[in-house]
Amino acid sequence: MKLTIIGLTVLLASFITTDSYAESVNNAADTAPSAHNATISEALEQRVIEWRRDLHQHPELSNREFRTSGVVAEHLRSLGLEVTTDIAHTGVVGILRGAHPGPTVALRADMDALPVKEMTDVPFASVATGEYRGREVPVMHACGHDLHVAMLMGAAEYLARKQAELTGNIMFIFQPAEEGAPEGEEGGAELMLKEGLFAIEKPDAVFGIHVWSAGTTGHIGYRKGPLMASSDRFEIRVLGEQTHGSRPWGGIDPIVVASQIINNVQTIVSRQVNITKAPAVVSFGIVEGGVRNNIIPDEVYLEGTIRNFDMGIRSEIFEKLTTTAEMTAAASGARAEVFIDEGYPVTVNNPDLVTRMMPTMERIIGSENLYEADLVTGAEDFSFYALEVPSMFVFLGITPPDQNPLTAPSNHSPYFYADEASLRVGTELLINWALDYPAAR
Repeated sequence: MKLTIIGLTVLLASFITTDSYAESVNNAADTAPSAHNATISEALEQRVIEWRRDLHQHPELSNREFRTSGVVAEHLRSLGLEVTTDIAHTGVVGILRGAHPGPTVALRADMDALPVKEMTDVPFASVATGEYRGREVPVMHACGHDLHVAMLMGAAEYLARKQAELTGNIMFIFQPAEEGAPEGEEGGAELMLKEGLFAIEKPDAVFGIHVWSAGTTGHIGYRKGPLMASSDRFEIRVLGEQTHGSRPWGGIDPIVVASQIINNVQTIVSRQVNITKAPAVVSFGIVEGGVRNNIIPDEVYLEGTIRNFDMGIRSEIFEKLTTTAEMTAAASGARAEVFIDEGYPVTVNNPDLVTRMMPTMERIIGSENLYEADLVTGAEDFSFYALEVPSMFVFLGITPPDQNPLTAPSNHSPYFYADEASLRVGTELLINWALDYPAAR
């Protein structure tokens, strides 16, 4: 079943800012450090935590973030922002226009959850379900997108109350379907751009954060240039000719041909592309064919993934994969039909932007908590924004200091756990990026 907006009216009513809360936030804003060292009040930090817990209890799958987007849109409207909804199905965009002319900075958070059954013991654990591939499944924020949304909501609240001091504009992007649209649908960053996201307001730079269980709470991992791999899916149908297993010469064996294709494809990365330029991976995940031990089938199906950190090499691998499969099959009298489903591009951080924003990160967390991240073979559709404008994406550690982040349950695990102390760090980082960028250009 699709998730519905159950009790949204009641929930949103609870989010309406009370006079006492507004007073506390305004007082905090009046006494806060300058825009070059912005910190949030304890009241706002608690509010971010409460948003996160509520969102965690009510996760929604890709392109089905109806309740989440409703909460976000109501909050942005309450702050007086220009709000656009229903972009890429459930996406929400808020524009905050500063009092002084200047560049536009975009801050992005993704909203969707995963078809995972939560196994943590937190009191706000998810018991939600949703529809995935035609069946009802448990749903969990096992990748931390609930934290992303809560932090960006907090940043929007702080910055809206500083509007009279702001130089330039700030675009808040709440994006659906980062984990991938349901089969037969479009979604995510690519669809937001296709439907005119940057026609609403084209930013001069885009910033994003991903919480990271492999990092200690409050530590930030950054990298200039490629950070996360492209992710592409391929299918190969090996077409032979059926025959009895006792008479293999009576047909064309697609199983043998498929095994030759699997072996030969391994030479693409090891022998045919320049791996000194960027790493790459070609892996097979599905091999299907045959129904009986003594019948050679007429077809074998192969499916796999390509990961890469250079867009030029990515195209080269596509070409070589097709040629290798087709020529290997032809050598045995079979045919190979190759289909490549282009997924997310390489996530590339603009080197100059990273350099200019390093002082901001050092100020927020201290240089001792800032580290250069390794290349990550996982993928992120934040990459589509980076193809359009200079962008920067970082990892925010969320594993408590008394635990080893290298052995902590990873993102997408049913035991995924986030230390909520990281929420303050992430919120303040978003705020200070937006405040510092105009002067750092």
